[in-house]
Amino acid sequence: QVQLVESGGGLVQAGGSLRLSCLASGRTFSNFAMGWFRRAPGKEREFVAGISAGGSLYYTSSVKGRFTISRDNAKNTVFLQMNSLKPEDAAIYYCAASRSSAVRSADFASWGQGTQVTVSS
Repeated sequence: QVQLVESGGGLVQAGGSLRLSCLASGRTFSNFAMGWFRRAPGKEREFVAGISAGGSLYYTSSVKGRFTISRDNAKNTVFLQMNSLKPEDAAIYYCAASRSSAVRSADFASWGQGTQVTVSS
C-alpha cells in the first residue's frame, strides 16, 4: 500500500507560481508512474499531468507550457511546478500513484489527501 502526502498549495495571484510536492512511501517509487489530478468545485476530477517510470511526460492541453511535472526518485517525490496560474486552475490538486510504469488514467489507484490551490484574479 502506497501512502502519498501532498504539500505546496496555497493562495496566489493570477500570473503567479506554485510548486506542489508529493512524498510517496510504501513501495519502490521509481518503478511506477505518478500523476497529478485536480477537482474544481462542481466539476469532475481531471487529469493534469503524468510522468512515467521512464520519465515520459504527459499534460492536459490546458496546462501545457505552464505546468511541469518532475520526479526525484532518490527522494520518492513528485513535483508539479505551476507557472502563469489562471483563476480556472483553482482546485484541489491530488497526487496519484499508478499500478504500472506507464501513464494511464485507469491505472492510478492510490491518492493523496489533496492540497488546495486558490488563484485570485
